[in-house]
Amino acid sequence: MARLFHVSLSPFCRKVRLSLAEKKIEVELVEERYWERDPDFLRRNPAGKVPVLRLDGHTMSESTAICEYIEETRPEPALMPAKPEARLEVRRLVGWFDDKFHKEVTSKLLYERVNKKMTGQGYPDSKNVKEGARAIKYHLDYMAWLLDHRRWLAGDQMTLADFAAAAHLSALDYISDVDWNRSQVVKDWYAKIKSRPAFRSILADQVPGFRPPPHYADLDF
Repeated sequence: MARLFHVSLSPFCRKVRLSLAEKKIEVELVEERYWERDPDFLRRNPAGKVPVLRLDGHTMSESTAICEYIEETRPEPALMPAKPEARLEVRRLVGWFDDKFHKEVTSKLLYERVNKKMTGQGYPDSKNVKEGARAIKYHLDYMAWLLDHRRWLAGDQMTLADFAAAAHLSALDYISDVDWNRSQVVKDWYAKIKSRPAFRSILADQVPGFRPPPHYADLDF
């Protein structure tokens, strides 16, 4: 069985978990306190980051590289389109969420509210929280613009781009930092992806010291 060293609310770990679940790959989840710099974990990934996946006799790190390995070795159901230009758009959007969205939103909301407490780094920086709360509005509007022109974020089929976005938004939703009333089309998109069987284990996550809002696991929110 595959083994994933992860943190429950890490969007990068969630993206890998969604890919594994969509491909119906059984995986053992191992919570990893990466901030403690355990020597065994550092041997698995000298960068000291999660996720780390053991699969097919390999130990892998970096979430996008892991997801693309899974896609190449288990091509069905497809999370990358066939045409090169369509694959380019998926990769662009995965980069958008894992880089720009992460820097402007996730790191300023989730990391300030949750990660600092978990890792013993003190209290949230109110300036960062305010910046993140402003920035997420822009990103939700951009998603709404994409979804006004497409069935899914990158085109007519669900792809890794949708999982990357949903991974970040689901983690933020756990701490009630997403205004789902800002865009009906984004809310509908999230309800659609949230209802997939691949999402079940994520919706069952319980993080000690943090309780999700009542709508978090509600498929009809």
